[in-house]
Amino acid sequence: MDGLAYPLQLEAGAPIVRFSNVTKRYGDLIVLDSLNLDVEQNEIVSIIGPSGSGKTTVLRMLMALEEINDGVIYVDGKPLTHMEQGGKLVQANNAHLRRMRNYIGMVFQHFNLFPHMTALENCMEAPVHVLGMSKAEARDRSEELLGMVGLEDKMHQHPARLSGGQQQRVAIARALAMRPKVMLFDEVTSALDPEVIGEVLNVIRKLASEHSLTMLMVTHQMGFAREISDRVCFFYEGKIAEQGVPDQLFGSPKNERTRQFLSAVLDAG
Repeated sequence: MDGLAYPLQLEAGAPIVRFSNVTKRYGDLIVLDSLNLDVEQNEIVSIIGPSGSGKTTVLRMLMALEEINDGVIYVDGKPLTHMEQGGKLVQANNAHLRRMRNYIGMVFQHFNLFPHMTALENCMEAPVHVLGMSKAEARDRSEELLGMVGLEDKMHQHPARLSGGQQQRVAIARALAMRPKVMLFDEVTSALDPEVIGEVLNVIRKLASEHSLTMLMVTHQMGFAREISDRVCFFYEGKIAEQGVPDQLFGSPKNERTRQFLSAVLDAG
């Protein structure tokens, strides 16, 4: 891309996340279609929709795991996907992406813990090697976070000795250890047995009620999305087909696609 005519930095008080006309294509397939989405500081936004609607792509773009084709993403007022060069925005290099990625914490469907490290060591690894935190400080913070997610008695266990729900709670603590400004949750309960889903959702509830965190969640847990979210966005074919406060979107959706989707998933549940 040549230099883009977008702001080099957003104005004070701007949303902490902004997608500005963001498009993602795979060949002829448009996965995100000129997406415009603002997320305010400390807002909790759930993203729902059918498979293939672009939900997870939104999170992967924010983690800079994939390049966008058009538009700009801003995080904390700064361009994430681009950087300044000669007074214009050009595509970001890897060093810029690594710096900006530190603003974001992501918890995936699969836990991706290091199998040869204990829960505590998994949480300490990135703060020490990426943020340059001392081992003592990283240990204190990791112990505090593992306590917060209810695993103070499991911190010296390796992942193979932990249940799926416990591993996912370690993954949440590990993401928080990086002190992110925005937390992303991608179907964090989809790989879990039904009896342990509640323990992970309770941790996210605790984060929402006790900590000032901006959160974006892709989820199929409609009841949880309705309970915890400030706003729900229904994605369809790479666009936001409808968005609103949970009671409005779940209680009286305006878009026919939203009504069809909710009817199908709620009946299935």
